[in-house]
Amino acid sequence: MRQLFWLAALPGTVALVVAANAPLTAQSAPAAGAQAFAACRACHTLNKGGRNGVGPNLNGVFGRAAGSVPGFNYSPAMKASGLKWDDKTLAEFIAAPMKKVPGTRMPIGVADPSKRAALIAYLKAETAK
Repeated sequence: MRQLFWLAALPGTVALVVAANAPLTAQSAPAAGAQAFAACRACHTLNKGGRNGVGPNLNGVFGRAAGSVPGFNYSPAMKASGLKWDDKTLAEFIAAPMKKVPGTRMPIGVADPSKRAALIAYLKAETAK
């Protein structure tokens, strides 16, 4: 269900209609990605040289072999996965971590494809810094 929000129009101005469930645009994607990452922030950091938490630091994740961040205690399943992180493998993993890597310790996935796409775009931008 779409929710519409109206801004009151003053005489001689145009009213603005915003659909709350509108598709992501280039302007809204970064905000949607940051919002999607909010749940991830409890376990992961993004900054270069950032600490590992419950999950590994994700800086430089694109192009990196899974299970390879120094100092992080990965599950044997993740170490043996043979994955290399790119858009496709991250999307599959984030959609259903335990399905993609049975035995992983990451219990939380992002089932919604649009949230997952926004999250991956956000990760790509933020972890390249």
